[in-house]
Amino acid sequence: MATAKKTAHPSSTLILLVRHGQTPTTGKVLPGRATGLHLAEAGVSQAHAVAERIAELPRVDAIYASPLERARETAAPIAKALKQRVKINKGLLECDFGDWTGAELGKLMKLPEWNTVQRAPSTFRFPHGESFTEMQTRMVSTLDSIRAAHPGQVVVCVSHADPIKAAVAHAMGTHLDLFQRIVIGTCSVSAIAYSSHGPTVLTVNSTGGSLADLRPS
Repeated sequence: MATAKKTAHPSSTLILLVRHGQTPTTGKVLPGRATGLHLAEAGVSQAHAVAERIAELPRVDAIYASPLERARETAAPIAKALKQRVKINKGLLECDFGDWTGAELGKLMKLPEWNTVQRAPSTFRFPHGESFTEMQTRMVSTLDSIRAAHPGQVVVCVSHADPIKAAVAHAMGTHLDLFQRIVIGTCSVSAIAYSSHGPTVLTVNSTGGSLADLRPS
């Protein structure tokens, strides 16, 4: 009698989502996709610190980054520490805030639409820009493509706060209308393991300590 062969399942792909470092306008302005915004001195220090943390991992197979300067400048020390090149991926871009790009957060918070942004983001589209739903779909699809390209590997993706929050919410099965409850600080690390059984969120907004023990339980 022939013995049934066990089907081998590939190990999970671990994706580390890193928000870019602090800029001169962090917490003050909604920069969106505007070019020319670079890391502040504090942001450069943050980028080097997160590079040291990631370099302690047993392996990292690839590094991706949003095309915006602040993301590429955050990815650079990581790439140097790992002796790898950064792959630019437009799917990791910040949300397109349209007419709100470059606006002061203090002024935006006074708009009646701000309540919708915070409490029902799935229903909101930025004027002449992207909707939160489109942003989440784009980010999740991008991570799915990266996962498919790196089965069983470890990948770093440097992106922006809202796309990372949306990806984490999706992986946790949390409705997009609740994603504003997730905090993603500058140069924080959020880790999601993707397997044939679906995603497993291992950590969110990690800003210190070792990442070496990140693995599904």
